[in-house]
This record gives sequence, C-alpha cells and structure tokens, in this order.
Amino acid sequence: MFDQLKQQPADKILALMQSFREDPRDDKIDLGVGVYRDAEGVTPVMRAVKAAEARILEQQTTKAYTGLAGEPGYAKALTGLILGADVAPSRIAAVATPGGTGAIRQGFELIRMASPDARVWISAPTWPNHPSILKYLGMPFSEYRYFDDAARDVDFAGMMEDLSQVAEGDVVLLHGCCHNPTGANLTLGQWQSVADLLLEKRAIPFIDIAYQGFGDGLESDAAGTRLIATQLPQALIAASCSKNFGIYRERTGLLIALSSDDAMQKLAQGNLAYLNRQNFSFPPDHGARVVMTILDDPELRADWKAELEEMRAGMLALREQLADELRQRSNSDRFDFIARHRGMFSRLGATPEQVEAMRRDSGIYMVGDSRLNIAGLNARTVPILAQAIIDAGV
Repeated sequence: MFDQLKQQPADKILALMQSFREDPRDDKIDLGVGVYRDAEGVTPVMRAVKAAEARILEQQTTKAYTGLAGEPGYAKALTGLILGADVAPSRIAAVATPGGTGAIRQGFELIRMASPDARVWISAPTWPNHPSILKYLGMPFSEYRYFDDAARDVDFAGMMEDLSQVAEGDVVLLHGCCHNPTGANLTLGQWQSVADLLLEKRAIPFIDIAYQGFGDGLESDAAGTRLIATQLPQALIAASCSKNFGIYRERTGLLIALSSDDAMQKLAQGNLAYLNRQNFSFPPDHGARVVMTILDDPELRADWKAELEEMRAGMLALREQLADELRQRSNSDRFDFIARHRGMFSRLGATPEQVEAMRRDSGIYMVGDSRLNIAGLNARTVPILAQAIIDAGV
C-alpha cells in the first residue's frame, strides 16, 4: 500500500527552519519561523500562564474528557475577548479545536457540509495553510487582490473589485488583524465597506484572528471582527491563542459560528460538535483551561494584558528602529512601510534572488516571498538586517 503514496511537497517554512539549524554560522538570524521571541531569542512562558498552570496543577482533580465542544467556560471567555459584549450569546456556537489551524480546518469542513459548491475567497497573498487545506479538501477557491507590492500597502480598490464577483453563499476569508504575511491591515472604514459588500452579496465572512493584541491592542485589533459580527447575520471566526498567550505547543484554538436565530445556532452547535467527533473526538483541554483561568481572574488577566502590551510595544519599537536604519542607509523613505505595518510580519518586497543573497552572504533567513518576522529581531540585529537589505539591492 505505502508504495502507492506520492512524495508531498515540503512545507517551505519548515524546510527553512531545517536549513537554519544546519547553518554553522554563529551570527545567523532567523526571521522565518512565525513565533514571538524576546530580545534574548526565547519564546517565553508568560507570567500569567505560569501562575494559571500552577493553580490548575494544585486544584485539578481529574483528567477525564471534556465535552465534544470543549470546556464551555473557555468558549465563553474567549468569545468575550474577541467579540466583546455586543453579540448576543444566543447567536454564538463554538467549539474548542487543536490550535487555530484546527479551527480553520473545521470551518472549511463545516462550509463543505453546508454548501459543497460554495467558493472560498482568500487574499493574495495569505497564510500558506489556507490554500493548502482547501486544496486537500477539494474545495473550490479563488483569490482576491490584497497587497500592492509597489506601495507595500493594502490594494483596497483591487480587493473590492475582485470581491464584487463574489456569488451568494460564497465565503470570504479575512484576516482579523496583523495580516499574515504582509502586516498591512484594513482600516475600520475599509472593514465597513467590506461588510456592506458582503451583506449586499449575501456572502459569508470567515475571519481568521490569530494575532489579537499584537497590532494596535486587544480592543483595536478586534474592531473589524466585531463590526462584521454585529452587521452580518452569519459569520465564522477561527481564533488562536498560540501568539497572544504564548502557548504554541498547547494547540489552543476556537471555532465560532454566528447565526441569526436560536434554531440556527443550535443546528450549528450540533454540527460543530459532530465535526469534532469525526476528526479528533474531544479537543485538548490544558491550554484552553489556562486561557479560561487567566481571563476569568481579574488579577491574572491584568498581568497577562500588561505583558502582552510589553510584547506589542517591543515589536513596534523594532519596526521603528528598522525603518529608521533603512532610511539612513538608503537615503529614502521607501522602507517606512515597515513602521506602519502591524503584528509580527512585514513583506519586504525583495525578490527570491535577493532573499537568497541575504541568506548566503549575511546568514539572514526569511521566507522566499520576503516575509520577515519582526519578533525575530532585537536591537543588536536590526542594523545587521538593514545593511543586508541594502547590500542585496532591495
């Protein structure tokens, strides 16, 4: 049987990580892998997470299964963080998933169950796992323009022109904040225009929100998602706790389905639980319980928010420093977009050849499309990257 299998294409980011590990140079810089790192290059365990885990260890009396949808308190706490108080609980169906990737996968499967012919529209570019999962599931999808490579900003006119072709019942995948891989985000006014178009087209928004708190703050980063949730009758939201709680390996996600009435909510909830049962039965609980413990405790929540704000401010400072270094070295403002972008990533606009030159000559690793992870830098390495960018002719 196994001899009938075909070799699958290597994941580009995982391959990049392997190449970095094999590089013997001591001064190499990893800007490829999408995890937050502090100035010492460590992905820290947040203070509130440690405190919550200690409390759970002391108080937990069983490791029995949770429900198919996961711990209800986790879903309530996380939906409150994302949606605020403006969405009625009677509209919300939600299930815990193995990470944000699990939420995306379950969301796509729910779409396929409900409407097999629905086309999913994804931004160009987007997180590579979006089209990869869609292809694996055999679901029809199209791209809409999102990023202007010349301006290094959102191509909103192109986006709206492409989305004008969306058919009734199609699904439009949007990044809630801190767009991956570009770092270029919609303004709230642009979110409103998208909401108006989707409402007119009777299309379904599917929001991937993986970086809440990494851009302009917890509330601002959720503003577009909340606008969509309150103005459209139905929506899907895939959330990840990997980044803003720093619990990558705990695989803590949530899939939310917003419905227009109680009967539809119950139907959605039942189908979400069914999908969990088919794919992995009961979702992982430890990370979800950590998140719930933090969000439900005022003291832990305050400390978590304070540390998250420190992380966000640090990334903004690195963006400002890199933009300033490049302004000095290039005698131009063509790299100022780096300071305007938000989140962990920016797309530099370098060619694959220039990216390879930076790897070869300076030991700087980034994805071939020139997505760089700002959180992989520190104050010492920013000038090194800036000079490598100039030397590569970007």
